[in-house]
Amino acid sequence: MNHLFTKLVPKQSVRTVYEIDLEQLWNQGKRGIITDLDNTLVGARDPHATPELLKWLDKVRELGFKVIIVSNNYHERVSIFSKPLDIPFIHKAKKPTSIPFHKAMKMIGTTADETIMIGDQMMTDVLGGNRLGLYTILVNPIAPKDEGVFTKVVNRNLEKIALRFMKK
Repeated sequence: MNHLFTKLVPKQSVRTVYEIDLEQLWNQGKRGIITDLDNTLVGARDPHATPELLKWLDKVRELGFKVIIVSNNYHERVSIFSKPLDIPFIHKAKKPTSIPFHKAMKMIGTTADETIMIGDQMMTDVLGGNRLGLYTILVNPIAPKDEGVFTKVVNRNLEKIALRFMKK
């Protein structure tokens, strides 16, 4: 039981992607970013990037990071967001299984040691990234009221249990 909860603990926790020290991560040898989409980069119902996110993505690319979106959402949702930004993506990823993470690293040409996983859910993003040894960063969900039933009822309740357990 304890082992599972350690897999739910991110290496870093921030409120938003904008608080991530990208230069520090680059200096530590990180070269790739796998990121969730919904409630990580934009709200679950927001089809496009905000001006602030566009600026952040420009900075990510200027530093030299390769970026890929890995989402459990459907093709249409993820492609409408990703294609205008020229960001590769994997949809219907089935996180936390390891397959989409391996595929994403292959697509951007990074190893687990060089890869960061950014997401808003411990049960999918953090667990999936930690299982492969990625540098996991948990962000606060942008628009929790827009989450789907499974996320709201199952994942968030399991996260609460895990957080209580970890505080002990």
